[in-house]
Amino acid sequence: MKFSEVVTQASALLQRKGRITYRALQREFELDDEALEDLKNELIDAEQVARDEDGKVLVWAGEGAKQETENRRIGEPEKGQTTSSDARLQTLDPRPSEAERRQLTVMFCDLVGSTTLSQQLDPEELREVIQAYRETCASVIRRFDGHLTKYIGDGLLVYFGYPQAHEDDARRAVQAGLGIVAALPQLNARLLSTIRAHGDAPLQVRVGIHTGLVVAGEMGTADQPEPLAIVGETPNIAARL
Repeated sequence: MKFSEVVTQASALLQRKGRITYRALQREFELDDEALEDLKNELIDAEQVARDEDGKVLVWAGEGAKQETENRRIGEPEKGQTTSSDARLQTLDPRPSEAERRQLTVMFCDLVGSTTLSQQLDPEELREVIQAYRETCASVIRRFDGHLTKYIGDGLLVYFGYPQAHEDDARRAVQAGLGIVAALPQLNARLLSTIRAHGDAPLQVRVGIHTGLVVAGEMGTADQPEPLAIVGETPNIAARL
């Protein structure tokens, strides 16, 4: 396994558990002392998503620390400060009164061979597999400030640039897609230990990403409103990719 994949999976595991001992990390990812030290440096110093506790435990530092670092890097105002000229940071009201034109990055992610999977597994086992897959994807997407707006069968529709836009939303989307792919081997191994039939059809995903101009606003009907609907070529291209 590449070191970058270890970092992604270790970060997802730490976020899910909240805290984990260094010994457990070594056993989980088969790390020697030097590799463990590199992993600590990456999560604590480079990504700033973790902190050390007594030299024995790694503790999830939450999105706040990482976001604060990102804010400084791209020049966002600190909490409590406002900059009227900073047009890069757009906020989209979840229930806007009028449609809004904006640049958005859209990501579609769905399972490969889900029909085959549904034929091989009991419905309860299939539900467990899909739920675990969704939780893994959601954990990765949150790390990159993506907005998981909708589940479509076994697919996920994700926006980067909503509710807050960043200069690097497209890069965040690509990193999230790569992170999901990198997290699947560990997820498959975990599922195999509880659902033996799953081994005949390990989870694989397709990811499509596209950035472009959309119109975002409320649609639907009075009895079934849709608070946020994205209209334009961008989501269609992402889905086809």
